[in-house]
Amino acid sequence: MENAPLRTEEMPTETRKEVSVMNTRKKIDYSKWGYIFIAPFFICFFIFSLIPLVDTIRYSFFQYYTTGLKEVGPNFTGISNYVELFASDLGKYTWNTFIMWIIGFVPQIIIALILAAWFTDCRLKIHGKGFFKVVIYLPNLIMASAFSMLFFTLFSEVGPINSMMMQLGFFEKPFKFLASVGGSRSLVAIMNFLMWFGNTTIMLMAAIMGISPDIFEAAEIDGCNNTQRFFKITLPLIKPILAYSLITSLIGGLQMFDVPQILTGGKGTPDRTTMTLIMFLNQHLKARNYGMAGALSVYLFIVSGILCAIVYRMMNNESDYGEKKSKKKGERS
Repeated sequence: MENAPLRTEEMPTETRKEVSVMNTRKKIDYSKWGYIFIAPFFICFFIFSLIPLVDTIRYSFFQYYTTGLKEVGPNFTGISNYVELFASDLGKYTWNTFIMWIIGFVPQIIIALILAAWFTDCRLKIHGKGFFKVVIYLPNLIMASAFSMLFFTLFSEVGPINSMMMQLGFFEKPFKFLASVGGSRSLVAIMNFLMWFGNTTIMLMAAIMGISPDIFEAAEIDGCNNTQRFFKITLPLIKPILAYSLITSLIGGLQMFDVPQILTGGKGTPDRTTMTLIMFLNQHLKARNYGMAGALSVYLFIVSGILCAIVYRMMNNESDYGEKKSKKKGERS
């Protein structure tokens, strides 16, 4: 018969001390290390994001600008900056920003979805996928300033695009792309499309590759064709990544600055139809009108928050509705 284990009282003194030390070690709480590791992020966020955000909101209620060598303010004026802001061409600049974002985002998401579906389809047996991924992503690495200068040279009145079109007989005289509303907005949208569709494609490819192959095999056995497979299986399952792409693209579209700024020299030509909200903000900062710049920054923050919340709510509502329908079907059966 095996000996029964000794109770703590029956153990020798030295053994009892060792057991108590071991029990103490087991009770050590290591959760503090999690807080220590995330502390640098919150410290940086507090110093470089939260404090400037609160300061920007505060300045939006003050008259604070520089005229010549004289600095006026800060003098508290309430909501006068917001009243003056909405009395300006704010609506026009908001519309410019949205229309150029939409023109660039719609082909971006469509082409990214098509490419992602092609490259992740095992039945197509595409060779050199790694090479094509690199080529697709390369425009994202090119600086916006370089892209803008390239397009400015290509589409100028004496540029190669006009010369080629005239030689082919499409144009009788050089077309002024940057002097027309459609031409200038289209150039901005095309540049944004070229710079970001590769990043969107890579994200969507990762989302599709995360879907279990068993689902596609089961759909194929059930006689599902390519169109049904894409719209009934792929799209619903990558909806979270689509929502993420839409939200990040929307925020990036509201912050559109470098491409139209360089392409039009900061003037938003023709007739300020390519003037974006951030370009308008930059004008106030250059004029050192910090009160109006703060009010415009708060406006951008609120608009971004509302639009992102709407997109997030729409995506969640659709998924919740699908879950409720499936639950009801299960209860009936």
